[in-house]
Amino acid sequence: MAQLTNRQINILKSIVKEFIDTARPVGSSALEKKYGLGVSPATIRNEMSQLTQLGYLKKPHASSGRMPTSMGLKFYVRNLMVPRKLSIAEEVGVKEKIWDHRSDFDRFLKEAIKELARRTQILAVATTGEGEVYTHGLCNLLDYQEFFDIDVTKTVLSLVDNVDYWLKIVSRAFAVGEEEPFHLLVGEELENEFLEPCGFIYQSYRAGPRQGVVGVIGPSRLHYTEVVPLVDYVAGLISELAIF
Repeated sequence: MAQLTNRQINILKSIVKEFIDTARPVGSSALEKKYGLGVSPATIRNEMSQLTQLGYLKKPHASSGRMPTSMGLKFYVRNLMVPRKLSIAEEVGVKEKIWDHRSDFDRFLKEAIKELARRTQILAVATTGEGEVYTHGLCNLLDYQEFFDIDVTKTVLSLVDNVDYWLKIVSRAFAVGEEEPFHLLVGEELENEFLEPCGFIYQSYRAGPRQGVVGVIGPSRLHYTEVVPLVDYVAGLISELAIF
């Protein structure tokens, strides 16, 4: 992977932030006006062209603007994003919602993803080592313009109960290794052409003999600073609190 300059990093970071907020390609003039990058639109265009050649950005259709690729989004999440720290009130609120169900693991897992879906406002997913998949929050996806595309929405709906698909996808959580703080699959990594505008953040859990993953799937332009700490916290609670 090519080493990016500080200017390229700042431009990429600004483009990702703008894309997350608007879901639209970002132009050099708009970028310079909003983010005050300290260089001319022409210089920004040149750097955007370089970032495109390096694989971090793409130019959709005839648009003059750029959007981040899967590679660009993952670089941002892994290297540039600062996750928001959950408040004590938020942590206590999540724990209170699931505490009473910790002796019934299936119910415990269902309540955990229900709370995760409510707080992230996207689709929450959990798997078990026994090959079960639980989901909650499908209707949340309809708030995002990516899911106005009927093919995208139909694909997600068709996969909700496809146990084999989810187990194949999330098996990476155990193959990658413990050094990964969380797992992120974007676009083509979801192995379906209609899921190209989607992203899946997940974390593994282990509660005694039980293991699986918990996460959320939604548009690739997720508000990662908010979503990542929630996924991580819920996965940690499942590992910590479940009575088996």
